[in-house]
Amino acid sequence: MALDMIKVKEKITAIESRLIEIRRTIHMNPELGFEEFQTSKLVADELEKIGLKVRRGVAKTGVVGLLEGAKPGPTIAFRADMDALSMEDKKDVPYASRIPGKAHACGHDVHTTILLGTAMVLSQFAAEIPGQVKFIFQPAEEGPGGAAPMIEEGVLDGVDVIYGLHTWVHGEVGEVGISLGPTSASADEIDIKILGKGGHGAYPHEGVDAIHLAGLVVTALHTLASRFIDPLEPNVITIGTIKGGYRRNIIADQVEMQGTVRTYNEDLRYQIKEQIEKTLAGITSAFGGDYSLEYNFGYPPLINHLEKAKNVGQVISNLPYPFKEVERAPSMGGEDFAFYLQKVPGAFFYLGTRSSEKTAYPGHHSLFDVDERALALGVLIFAGLVKDFFEREKRA
Repeated sequence: MALDMIKVKEKITAIESRLIEIRRTIHMNPELGFEEFQTSKLVADELEKIGLKVRRGVAKTGVVGLLEGAKPGPTIAFRADMDALSMEDKKDVPYASRIPGKAHACGHDVHTTILLGTAMVLSQFAAEIPGQVKFIFQPAEEGPGGAAPMIEEGVLDGVDVIYGLHTWVHGEVGEVGISLGPTSASADEIDIKILGKGGHGAYPHEGVDAIHLAGLVVTALHTLASRFIDPLEPNVITIGTIKGGYRRNIIADQVEMQGTVRTYNEDLRYQIKEQIEKTLAGITSAFGGDYSLEYNFGYPPLINHLEKAKNVGQVISNLPYPFKEVERAPSMGGEDFAFYLQKVPGAFFYLGTRSSEKTAYPGHHSLFDVDERALALGVLIFAGLVKDFFEREKRA
């Protein structure tokens, strides 16, 4: 492939101010999952302006753009998520959220802008692309999950490889975090009801104290990780909410708990569910109570394909910018890009966005922000992956 990365970089530089403008427009107008109507319209309109084939309304608010090269050939895809979070944006900047209770505090506005910028630049080099580039703009990554319905509607049809990225507050601008294997954990949800028998607080022996049982359950579930699961298998069981009781002198007849289970091992997910069932049954029956459990298997673990993850490092080392590859430790956070990697080879990596204390706040923080120089760098990396993909295909 004859794609000249120096010329590509020049084209990126020419639109950098436009990229910042797009990012800030999206940032000021955040939309929650499956409500990204303005964002998807902005994306689709821009893609049509540059001559791409565009599908709107994929999985309700998703958008897919297709860049057809000079001749038929293999297809490389990229994915960006578009949704915001239900929280306040408390930054004192001109581009802070204008929508109360909604904020782009995880970088999805950055992801969308980078992918849109990649399409804008590569559309100028279509004659040099011996195949297709697919741009997938996905809703609802933060929940309930847009990847699975996008895949059901065929966005991966004909795709040979897929890449995605995420902002990385722990990485300085120019650093790229890559995990060679497990990258993010599964994100399963548990809803538990502990059922007891109410009564007067002065006579506990006449009732079945659901709060007492709940305390035993929480302790036992947290012990599973250290005593029932191989210590070499990373896993987390967290009970995040607990609600029950009426007043100080009443034995509670019911307690509700919500939690999450995280692991990188697909088989272990099912073993943990089984062990949670046994734990609940044993504790509640021993004290005359009962329980109900709803176990929702959410996002699967995100496991990078080794070869494709290595490709990212090789690509950035040959780009006209002094990128620094950083081996990134796997995270116990969830990411629904995992669904794409269950279907086709690919990799997910992290783009450094930190340059000062202003940009050091973690994702999901009300003061979250990024150094916008990362926008152009993300486009450069995506373009480099396109060049690398078609050159490898030609040699194969």
